[in-house]
Amino acid sequence: MRKTLKKEPMMTTERPPLWVIDDDRSVRFVLVEALRDAGHRVSDFDSADAALAALADPRIEAPSLVFTDVRMPGTDGLTFLDRVKSVAGDIPVVVMSAYTNVAATSGAFRGGALEFLSKPFDLDEACALAARVLESDDATESEPEPRSPVPDRVELIGESPPMQSLYRAIGRLARAPLSVLIRGETGTGKELVARALHRHSPRADKPFIAINTAAIPTELLESELFGHEAGAFTGARERRHGRFEQANGGTLFLDEIGDMPLPLQTRLLRVLAEDEFFRVGGRELIQVDVRVIAATHQDLDAKVAAGEFRADLLHRLDVVRLDLPPLRERREDIPLLAEHFLQQAAEELGLGARRWSKDAMVRLGAHDWPGNVRELENLCLRVAALASGETLRADDLPVAFRVSSAAPLATGGAVWLEPLARWCRAELEAGHEDIHARAIAAAEATLIHEALSTTDGHKQHAAARLGIGRNTLTRKLK
Repeated sequence: MRKTLKKEPMMTTERPPLWVIDDDRSVRFVLVEALRDAGHRVSDFDSADAALAALADPRIEAPSLVFTDVRMPGTDGLTFLDRVKSVAGDIPVVVMSAYTNVAATSGAFRGGALEFLSKPFDLDEACALAARVLESDDATESEPEPRSPVPDRVELIGESPPMQSLYRAIGRLARAPLSVLIRGETGTGKELVARALHRHSPRADKPFIAINTAAIPTELLESELFGHEAGAFTGARERRHGRFEQANGGTLFLDEIGDMPLPLQTRLLRVLAEDEFFRVGGRELIQVDVRVIAATHQDLDAKVAAGEFRADLLHRLDVVRLDLPPLRERREDIPLLAEHFLQQAAEELGLGARRWSKDAMVRLGAHDWPGNVRELENLCLRVAALASGETLRADDLPVAFRVSSAAPLATGGAVWLEPLARWCRAELEAGHEDIHARAIAAAEATLIHEALSTTDGHKQHAAARLGIGRNTLTRKLK
């Protein structure tokens, strides 16, 4: 059995209870009921302070698992996590929050949290998590690592399921001294992810050095990475430290690693394997301690097959892989990003407050964004500079955006839009009511049925294909 805070050993073979801590009564109620329905004993608290008092009471049985909210009156969830780990580090804690970002997830995992659940979360998943944790009586959690200062700043923006998954991955990986390969289309924010991994790691107070290997001529790239001695080549008048030496103790971000020439790939492989290298023209062996994070928009596996990238180097870099979603696959984040970038542009240009009109936001949401987040950021800067009013309308957007909001549906979808229009006209002429509600209900039922059929009834996959949350899908099915 797990260790508890009771002075006397437990006289029952029944597993200790689960605790649920949340100041929101409705959230607390539904989670407690779901866990009880799954066969668990559950105690609930409306504050972390009440739970801490219970934890300190030797008459009260310590929990086998705790679910805690983050933002609560009095002691917050992360402080509660710290205190639990300091007095009973073997008790697993699951952190819950409606405010999911890199800082929140990193703080939770760095404090020793077992898992981070983004509200609203799937109750089935929460119960499955509890079952997994309690399967092994002798499972214990590691001691929390020392906290490194985390600046209160915006790093990555988005609340979509793909971004929440990314935040959780960053929160876990930031603590681990592993090489990470970030893959994503141009403009998806690969360097932002690399900086977040560094900022929330134990190396946060050391340098973060970034280099785009595709932007530096091949003949200069070796010197940029490894430095050179005076006289190593024409123009080398003095010793120069390369990016590896500059990043010593910290993180080196190698952007567009797929464009690195093969000879340099061999040198890079040795550094990753041995943590040592020679400067160009040098004889002194330089030793470094650097975490390498690489990024690419290319298919490195295909480049390996074509003989353009070393397989052994890919294995060194690709210890953990993060795939960044393109903006078109997380359209629900476009309003958040557009508002943020517009206000940022207004501040940079010394303008007053700016806001998007509804028709302009519809056009932004319909665009496919081949340049991803970077394209949206540049658009906001350009429109803010050129528009005359405080409210930016569809007419203020470039010509490419001034299309009907139905265009994305009509492209390849006219097959069903025309019959829909005929049905709508017939209903109107017949004087029928509730046309909108009936059409929406029928459309949603059709979409959900087809998505579930395509994914063999897998709710999470169906929800992802539809672009909605699993909770939303489950609610609509009911």
